Amino acid sequence: MDDILIYGGYILVVLNMILYTYSFFQKEKANVFFICYLGFLIVIQFLMEVMYQIKMNNLYLTNVYFIGQMIFLGFFFNDILNAKDQKVFVKCSLAAALLVLLVQFFLDSSQFLKFNLFEITLTSLVVVVFALLHLYNMLTEYRQYYYITVGVVIYLLASTVLFLFGNLTKGLSNDIKYLTWALNAFLYLVYQLFILYEWKVSFSKKKCIKKNIA
Repeated sequence: MDDILIYGGYILVVLNMILYTYSFFQKEKANVFFICYLGFLIVIQFLMEVMYQIKMNNLYLTNVYFIGQMIFLGFFFNDILNAKDQKVFVKCSLAAALLVLLVQFFLDSSQFLKFNLFEITLTSLVVVVFALLHLYNMLTEYRQYYYITVGVVIYLLASTVLFLFGNLTKGLSNDIKYLTWALNAFLYLVYQLFILYEWKVSFSKKKCIKKNIA
């Protein structure tokens, strides 16, 4: 079951990368920052898998993952938000979050080499705020990247809660820890399905309509 969740997530993110890259070169261009984000996910997950297989410590890559995720998704939302004040807010929030993390790593460099719950919470919540801004805008605007945005909110909020819960239950049985990990893997799989559905709704459907008209 665990292999299905893990490798299912791997397969979906690669598929999404291929589909969105293909759409980028069509008239209905996919967002370049989101494509870079998908590529980043693939690289990090590949490195983590390789290091796991050769029994190397890959824990520090989780920090690279969450920081990179915040940066790429921050650029993504900054690009699709229309209001100038919101764009300024996104840029300032990214800079502030990175500065806070830089100070933390400067004061205690070991935080970068281990499971950093503060970093995970900070980077995830920053992105959730960006996503909620975009959802708010879509109440009166065109629904651009709606399903991706919903997926980001659900995945990052639920994943953060799971990490916090896991940290509070260190002394509990391995079964509880495994359940937390499995739920997070499942959430990631669902997140990738949201991304895939966004591609279907926003890109493939348009192509089919145009072909039928032609």
